[in-house]
Amino acid sequence: MANVGLQFQASAGDSDPQSRPLLLLGQLHHLHRVPWSHVRGKLQPRVTEELWQAALSTLNPNPTDSCPLYLNYATVAALPCRVSRHNSPSAAHFITRLVRTCLPPGAHRCIVMVCEQPEVFASACALARAFPLFTHRSGASRRLEKKTVTVEFFLVGQDNGPVEVSTLQCLANATDGVRLAARIVDTPCNEMNTDTFLEEINKVGKELGIIPTIIRDEELKTRGFGGIYGVGKAALHPPALAVLSHTPDGATQTIAWVGKGIVYDTGGLSIKGKTTMPGMKRDCGGAAAVLGAFRAAIKQGFKDNLHAVFCLAENSVGPNATRPDDIHLLYSGKTVEINNTDAEGRLVLADGVSYACKDLGADIILDMATLTGAQGIATGKYHAAVLTNSAEWEAACVKAGRKCGDLVHPLVYCPELHFSEFTSAVADMKNSVADRDNSPSSCAGLFIASHIGFDWPGVWVHLDIAAPVHAGERATGFGVALLLALFGRASEDPLLNLVSPLGCED
Repeated sequence: MANVGLQFQASAGDSDPQSRPLLLLGQLHHLHRVPWSHVRGKLQPRVTEELWQAALSTLNPNPTDSCPLYLNYATVAALPCRVSRHNSPSAAHFITRLVRTCLPPGAHRCIVMVCEQPEVFASACALARAFPLFTHRSGASRRLEKKTVTVEFFLVGQDNGPVEVSTLQCLANATDGVRLAARIVDTPCNEMNTDTFLEEINKVGKELGIIPTIIRDEELKTRGFGGIYGVGKAALHPPALAVLSHTPDGATQTIAWVGKGIVYDTGGLSIKGKTTMPGMKRDCGGAAAVLGAFRAAIKQGFKDNLHAVFCLAENSVGPNATRPDDIHLLYSGKTVEINNTDAEGRLVLADGVSYACKDLGADIILDMATLTGAQGIATGKYHAAVLTNSAEWEAACVKAGRKCGDLVHPLVYCPELHFSEFTSAVADMKNSVADRDNSPSSCAGLFIASHIGFDWPGVWVHLDIAAPVHAGERATGFGVALLLALFGRASEDPLLNLVSPLGCED
């Protein structure tokens, strides 16, 4: 599915399913509300109205179900009829699964997504996850024909008119961001090193008319970025701090998104084992999500100052590698005794959030990272973990996750009980906890917060996306939809306003 173009259209038009295979997808009670007159042109002459109604009557989702309508050219699939309070009403994860398993093969295919208007954004992002861009399978390079999947939304319930052109453009930009992030995360480090990641940042900057600020290699050391420099100094491709800045007239606040961009994590001298190191190309998932979301947010019109801060390094092994017992001076001015070189993400992010606070004057700082393996234990494979100094923003992250499909669940925020885990006899703190059984994901986030200060008056949000950044061996592009939804109120786009939880009563 790597060579697939995804198109969102108000109407996909009519076509024989034998020439354009079709998947109709939605909750069962929504599918029953689709009039035959709307799908007839997409199914005839292969499928009659009687066959369509018979197929609907056979569906019994538990939690999902599907029924072929005509050989392997047309299929109808049903999503769960209901979801729990910690899931997205869109049933986004099931959408991705059903598309992967039920969409018929073909060069030009069509998906008719049946849902209510508030679920359009989450459904579109879920569809995009089923079409990853990266592949190095030899057969794919020989296939020159560009494949297309056309997506049409049929809206039921309130606001059930045709999808507006502005909505289609928003969906295109958001899903492009999801697929961009997933492509970066899927790409191995022999291609996606820090140089290549900077090229991706420059490409987005050029598209948006923004010249990035880049601090690299020895300049990092000179300017005091001891966290980023210390983590990446042993690698062939040097570490970097890169910033894309959007500063429109009339902005009322300054927001910084800080992404962890460890392009590969060997663990450093505290080296990972042979079973835990594979997959560490995904350790740049936070930075990839920030890049995809920033591109989409600016394209859709963002009214406030927005800075995307990328903390890029390869945690490698070599003669110049950081050793356990080394002490680094970070950009915050605080010293850190290294007791675990595999706790490197918090070091680069500490420099990133400190830069956002001191140099960018941010009122809201959000860092996103594949930070801890413990996140998957704390909140599972599907829910990112949020840690924040604001109860309002904690609730907003959970609501945004349900609205966009990138699910989120809170961690314990209690620095007065947990931060003592980092006590050092010779520095301001260590970089890894003394007791790994004492809420390690919370503690890892608190390490980052300590470098802007627990009494900092602004809003700090930490999102640990270690587990949901991938599903099996494929990246998900997790985080892009979440950032767009969470900050939707700062957008000029009505769809992003709709999915934003801030300012809403529900």
